[in-house]
Parts: sequence; structure tokens; C-alpha cells
Amino acid sequence: MIQQSASPMLLGFDVYLVATLLAMVASAAVILAIYSAVTIRDPMTKRVRALTQRREALKAGIVTTARKRTSIVRRNDTTDRLGSFLGKAKMLQDSQIKTIQQKLAQAGIRNKEWAVAVVFARLVAPIVLGALGALVIYAIDYFPDWSTFKKFMAFAGLVGLGYKGPDIFIQNLIGKRTDAIRKGLPDALDLLVICAEAGLTVDAAFERVSRELGRAYPELGDEFSLTSIELAFLTDRRSAFENLAYRVNLDAVKGVVTTMIQTERYGTPLASALRVLSAEFRNERMMRAEEKAARLPAIMTVPLILFILPTLFVVILGPAACSIADAFAPGGGAGN
Repeated sequence: MIQQSASPMLLGFDVYLVATLLAMVASAAVILAIYSAVTIRDPMTKRVRALTQRREALKAGIVTTARKRTSIVRRNDTTDRLGSFLGKAKMLQDSQIKTIQQKLAQAGIRNKEWAVAVVFARLVAPIVLGALGALVIYAIDYFPDWSTFKKFMAFAGLVGLGYKGPDIFIQNLIGKRTDAIRKGLPDALDLLVICAEAGLTVDAAFERVSRELGRAYPELGDEFSLTSIELAFLTDRRSAFENLAYRVNLDAVKGVVTTMIQTERYGTPLASALRVLSAEFRNERMMRAEEKAARLPAIMTVPLILFILPTLFVVILGPAACSIADAFAPGGGAGN
């Protein structure tokens, strides 16, 4: 009888099983990429809807009384129930909610009720992941070769990931959005200078720049358009500029906001101040690019050592090693 050979193992894992799983993941990624390419949605529709809702909310806050204003606020039953549950559990603090609301605003999520959901996720995710880890690691004993310390560290890592997971996700959104706004800020300031020199008001200039940069930099255009709406409807124009600094986690935007407030208060020329800020931001962007270019050789050292040099050694030394092995093999020099 022909005995079937066992599947090859690598580091304790079945090679065929791992290859099958990787092929499944690659196939799913290809299908997702095709679906994303086919079902392309225009992001302008969602942005216009959100800005329209903000405009209507500001308009309603001006033309209605305080008593009627409370009736038009949209409530979310799910977040209301979560908030009441966390309030009864003494886990809902005002300072914590305000911090999370600011982070959500910086991530582009303007629904303040989601702050309660983030606090609830911090409470539930460690319990769920910890219970799942205890079931897999201890109850089922899926990894019998692991030591007690390794099992405990895996369990603790799952619990820590459940607690910090929502914060990591939100911080990732903030970082991506901040980088996108940082890239388009010098161009936006140049357009603001042109609009100011053309005689447009500040709110009209913000609206014009948001339309011009809406396609290239949608995040920055969204913020400028919302600032233009608030400048038109809020009674205190300084609040509109401070809201812009509140929503964007970027020191450059805070500098622009400070300049805007000073020009509104003291009547200083807006175009000259913005021109100086634009030049500074462009120099900063250039220095950041030069810094990345200077850091590139050090970053490429590890891939060069791990992937390129071994392949180069195999190509260069492989034929010589084969010739030497053939020469020293039994009967290799019989022909001489």
C-alpha cells in the first residue's frame, strides 16, 4: 500500500492549511476591491446633507424660542438608554464625555450622542473579548503547548485591546483626517488671500474656498463650509472661529483662527496676515517632506538586509556553491 505523506509543518502550523487561509483572505480582498470599485459613491452628497442639517439647526436656534428648540432636537433612543444605564452605574462623567465629544468632532463625527456609545464600548468590549479569550485559552485549551505565563499574557492582551480599542480607532480617524487637512491648508490660505483681496467678506471667502477645494481636499472643504454657515448664523463670529479650532486637531488651524479673531477685533489687514501664514505653512510642509526623504535610507536598511541582500547572495554565490558541492561530492572528480 502507498502510504500518504503527512502535511508539511512550519513552526507548528500546517503549511497547506495556512496557504488555504491566505488564499481565502486574498480572494475576499479581491472581491471587496472589485465591489468598492464598482459601487463608487459621491462623497459630496453626504457632506451636503450634513451641512444642510447644520444650517437648519442654526437657523432653528435663531428663529425659535428656547422652549420650542428642545422639541426639534433629534434624539437617539439607543444612546439615551445607554446613557441612562451608564448614569445609574456611576460611570458617566461630564469631563470624560466632553473629551470624547471633542475627539469625535476631530474625527469628523459630529453626532455628540456617540460619546455615550464610546464609553459603553469601553465597558463591554473588555468583557466580551476577555470572556472569549478565557473560553478559547482556558476552557477549550486550544493552545495546549503554551505556558501559563503565555496564556495569561494573551488573556491580558485581549482585555487591554478591548478597553483601548475604541480609543485607538478614534485616534486613527483623527490622525488621517488631520493629515488630510494639513496637506490642503496652504492652498486654502492662498485662496483666502485672493478672496480677501477681491473684496469678499470672510464668510463668503470661506464658502468660496470650500467649493474650490471640496474635490481635492474634502475634509478641509467640509470644515470651511461649516465655518461659513456658522459665521452666517451665529450671533458671535468669534464662536464660529473657535468651533473650527475645536473640530480640527492642528496647531496651524489654531494659528489661522487666532489671526481671524484678531483681524475681526482690531481691523488689521486680513490678506497680509494670511499671506504670511501661508508662506510659513508651505515652508513647514517642505521641511516635513525633506525630513521624510532624509529618513528614508535608515528605514530602507531593514528591508534591504532581510529581503534584498539574501536574494542577491543566492544569485551570486549559488552557482559557485553548486560547483564546489559537485567537486567535493563522491565521484565528482572522476572525470579529471
